[in-house]
Amino acid sequence: MTSPTREAFPPIAEAFNAFATTTLPNQIHAPPSPHTHRLRKLQSAHNLGAAARISTQNSLISQQVLRHPQEGAPPTTRNVNRSPQRNRANSDATPPPPPTPTIFPNNLLLTLNHKRSALSKASRVADAMSLDRLIREGPPDGDVNSALESARLKVLDQGIRSDSDGMSRTRIYFWLIFIDAPILDTNEYLALIHRGASPAYSKIRNDTFRTLTTDPLFRRRVSEASLIRLLNAIAWKLHDAKEERRPTSSRLSLAHTESASSSRSDISQTDASSPSARNRARALTLTTEGSDAATSEPGTYVQGMNVLAAPFLYAARSEVEAFAAFHTLLTKECPGYIRGAMDGVHRGLALVDKVLAIVDPKLSFYLTSKGLSAEIYAFPSVLTLCACTPPLPEVLKHWDFLFAYGPQLNIVCIVAQLIMMRNELLTSLK
Repeated sequence: MTSPTREAFPPIAEAFNAFATTTLPNQIHAPPSPHTHRLRKLQSAHNLGAAARISTQNSLISQQVLRHPQEGAPPTTRNVNRSPQRNRANSDATPPPPPTPTIFPNNLLLTLNHKRSALSKASRVADAMSLDRLIREGPPDGDVNSALESARLKVLDQGIRSDSDGMSRTRIYFWLIFIDAPILDTNEYLALIHRGASPAYSKIRNDTFRTLTTDPLFRRRVSEASLIRLLNAIAWKLHDAKEERRPTSSRLSLAHTESASSSRSDISQTDASSPSARNRARALTLTTEGSDAATSEPGTYVQGMNVLAAPFLYAARSEVEAFAAFHTLLTKECPGYIRGAMDGVHRGLALVDKVLAIVDPKLSFYLTSKGLSAEIYAFPSVLTLCACTPPLPEVLKHWDFLFAYGPQLNIVCIVAQLIMMRNELLTSLK
């Protein structure tokens, strides 16, 4: 049995010609001319197969048009007259065609194309804009998702424009956008500063003078006073949130204990009536509140927060911007970092060991055999999101990537750093 040809269905060919020229002028081409079969013998086997598939598909669409004259979208066609496939060199039989897609009505097709073009248009506009212009003018056509995706790709491909010192006018704004930091009133930050020494003030002062002491860029731009103000304000903010979560009975007992201790101190010391003396006494007595290693409750300050806050102050154009970004990172992105036992840090260290064992089992086994787990060599990198690893301009680029795609990828970056120094580790630890 031979396959049906176009000449065997002249009414179908005429109907298809009328349908193709009036209904779908841009989507479907007219069927081949009667000379097509004579020209096929002069073509290669590849061109012959392609022409045969187009001819069969057009014939099937024509049959569906005649079979459903009143419907705009006929059901999916079936090749009822399809013959078994034969050798192309011996006959002109057409091979089985691919499934024919459903033909949509003109209005529905135009609507879908319009929606696709609208989405792609917003995405194309965002891709054509630079990062600085995207910050200055906002997302085109209000399409925030397309603008965010375009900004992430640009950060990954081009990076945020900055000078040799890592300074950029737009970097802090991208950080605030990527981590979804809320708008903060400057007066709220000033109110936290004017409250004086926080419960963790003594611990803060013990850490701030040691923050990135070997980095001249940081020491030249960021003063210790600004770092103290930022960490003290963060400690007050976390302290207030902790007090709100504390039951009422516990708060009353704590207030009673504080008043009793202050009364005893007033009796024993004659100069304790001055405000400065009271602030110093409170800072010394309450410095470890909420930061005990034996508890898993959120604290007010843990060691290492000073290094984690340093890049924010370096990249921000004001302390308020640095405060908003740093507080959002601690409370939304890495809440486990500020717990007394640093649960998030230890979980991250366990992930470093697991990822390294998957990526490079030989290096992982070698380090383990030498007694080197991630708890020993990766603790600062996990705690500070690699902010402790100089140089500082490279840290800022690293944070651009982390905030764009998630701080959890810091674990993968630490493992990548180990892989880069793999040969040195295998040779130096023998």
